[in-house]
Amino acid sequence: MKSKLVSDAPSAQVYVVVLDSGEEAFGALTKFANDAKVTAASLTAIGAFERATVGWFDFASKSYRKIEINEQCEVLCALGDIATGDDGKASLHMHIVLGLSDGSTRGGHLLAGIVRPTLEVVVTEAPARLRRRKRPELGIALIDPAATA
Repeated sequence: MKSKLVSDAPSAQVYVVVLDSGEEAFGALTKFANDAKVTAASLTAIGAFERATVGWFDFASKSYRKIEINEQCEVLCALGDIATGDDGKASLHMHIVLGLSDGSTRGGHLLAGIVRPTLEVVVTEAPARLRRRKRPELGIALIDPAATA
């Protein structure tokens, strides 16, 4: 993984993060956010995976139903955010649409993705702190704008 700060404006720092073949995207981006001490950011990405796992959140079971994509796929659109989780570390939440070789798509929450050949990510950090809190009644952690990080 390589990264570069491309804008250091007081209103928003912007990083470009480029992942290489073989890297696991969710883990690498979470590591980047922790290392850079990102506490509130949005992100977008394009690139490709050799395989990926996305999730569809099932409210009845309060868990993600895993959808495995075991083939080369294009990252057509990836949008997400970074906040501070209950454990005080960066918490990544990313939705993704993947294009398959026949033109069909799969999408959901990014749970894992092995990059091939690259994933290009733009992280726009706000000069703020956001807190993601576990919501037991839903079974997921959501950003709580009223909480302090």
